[in-house]
Amino acid sequence: MRTTRRVLTLVTSLAAAAAGLTAATAAPAAADTPLVGWATQGGGTTGGGSAATTTVSSASALTSALSSGSAAVIRVSGTISCSGMLRVASNKTVIGNSGATISGCGFNVSQASNVIIRNLTFRNWGDDGINVQYSTRVYIDHNTFSNGGDGALDIKRSSDYITVSWNRFFDHDKTMLLGHSDSNASEDRGRLRVTYHHNWFDGTNQRHPRVRFGNPVHVFNNFYGSVGSYGVASTMEGGVLVEGNYFENTDDPFHLGEGSSPAGTLVARNNHFVNSGSGQSGGSVRSIPYAYSLDSASSVKSIVTAGAGAGRISI
Repeated sequence: MRTTRRVLTLVTSLAAAAAGLTAATAAPAAADTPLVGWATQGGGTTGGGSAATTTVSSASALTSALSSGSAAVIRVSGTISCSGMLRVASNKTVIGNSGATISGCGFNVSQASNVIIRNLTFRNWGDDGINVQYSTRVYIDHNTFSNGGDGALDIKRSSDYITVSWNRFFDHDKTMLLGHSDSNASEDRGRLRVTYHHNWFDGTNQRHPRVRFGNPVHVFNNFYGSVGSYGVASTMEGGVLVEGNYFENTDDPFHLGEGSSPAGTLVARNNHFVNSGSGQSGGSVRSIPYAYSLDSASSVKSIVTAGAGAGRISI
């Protein structure tokens, strides 16, 4: 039954994605949105700050700019075709100009701090779209991810203070992993604190996110449309607050445990369900330390589909 539903969901989502891309492309850019969530903590996230701007339009220029040891603001122009993973060093702001696309490769934010990635389209990557490991204070916002190999946006190995906001994911299976292994407590316990808000999961299949160890992980005001397997899974000491989200045509919006991983804890409140399951919750979650404004869950679908993804803001 689940396999059949996944196939039907994928067919439906491909058609919807094509229509959605046309609408997104035609929509006028809106004003910028503020940084909210865990990336405001631990000293905050400013990326390259006021450093001089460099515009790149080739894989070689992008690779060089991303790996530089100096603070930088990098603007990506056009479609850059590449392979493998391009390492992103500390103190970088990476912004896509209109239509900017990373095709065939992904970004590896490894052993870095203070990184911002915004307004880019990632497609057809072989490994991960964005991989964050051993890194802190990272802000990933208003990007579009589709049709990649492994994870679209994975966060693991002692990473902390991260916000993932206003991104669109479609035509993909393993969307977002938080914590790669049940046996990595020595690195991950007390870390992996991430905020996921105003993201659009558009017919994707699983891991929205799949959480280990992070507590509290804050999942608020996201739109889950026709998700195939499940929305959020809290496992292995994870503590997830699932708040003010909109679930539509999603049989399993959230649950405890996944695969061989034991149950974590999950608190669900003020969510909105349309033709969806009610979800599984249990236990308590640590308090959220930052200020945030919560949109009414019933309005989240319209808000998120109008604003999530690349090309939706003026920056």
